[in-house]
Amino acid sequence: MAGNNPTTTEYIQHHLTNLTYGKLPEGYERYDGSVVTEATWTMAHGAEEAAAMGFSAIHVDSLAWSFGLGVLFCWLFASVAKKATTGVPGKLQSCVEMIVEFVEGNVKDMFHGRNPLVAPLALTIFVWVFLMNLMDLVPVDLVPWLLMQAGVEYQKIVPSTDPNVTLGMALGVFILMLYYAIKIKGVGGFVKELTLHPFNHPVFIPVNLFMELVGLLAKPFSLGLRLFGNMYAGEMIFILIAVMYSAGLFFGIFGGFLQIGWAIFHILIITLQAFIFMVLTVVYLSMSHEDH
Repeated sequence: MAGNNPTTTEYIQHHLTNLTYGKLPEGYERYDGSVVTEATWTMAHGAEEAAAMGFSAIHVDSLAWSFGLGVLFCWLFASVAKKATTGVPGKLQSCVEMIVEFVEGNVKDMFHGRNPLVAPLALTIFVWVFLMNLMDLVPVDLVPWLLMQAGVEYQKIVPSTDPNVTLGMALGVFILMLYYAIKIKGVGGFVKELTLHPFNHPVFIPVNLFMELVGLLAKPFSLGLRLFGNMYAGEMIFILIAVMYSAGLFFGIFGGFLQIGWAIFHILIITLQAFIFMVLTVVYLSMSHEDH
């Protein structure tokens, strides 16, 4: 895909490169040998140009797919809610009701405060992350090849394999944690929790503050990196199996069986990772609502 006959390394690198839009600095030499005479906003050609764009780079494909899947989730659940009936429900309504009841039951078991935001947030996270993970089951070459026919050279269709997406979601949860911790406990109570726990003595304030801040900051990082790491590893295995198709008939057939087996097993992984992200979000928000 990165040329007519790409090597294995080029093939893998191509699949792991996002469609990136950003600002190239003045004087940068592009892939075709041309030099940027002034800072220019453009699409990156390859990982090196994307890296040169720095913090201003935007992963267009991750944003487009995650936003599109979010719209799909909202439209699907809203349409089912409008057509819901008290009689014998259809298959889609039954599926949506099972998901809602499943999430509601977990929230009741794990969240001990009162907040009408938590259950809808948990439902949104579970379904949205599941849909993003589900894109991992689409054949790795299908969508990129179709978009290449339209002139789009790079395309990653699994948003949860992009740390910017997973850490962005984790940051949103972290902001909610801080907001409700300060709202419920007050600024003074929140500061006391950081400085007088677990050792309730002024002498240990520096030790308490260090341990509590490390634990607090570790939550969003672990939340985002756990999802990213598992989905990225799964995507890499799909890509490596796809490489086997170019190694001859025997390895191609063997790779086909591996692809089917890994896809079946991966159904469990994508569901489990969505569930874990939802559970940890609810648990973290529940901890923020506890007033010691």
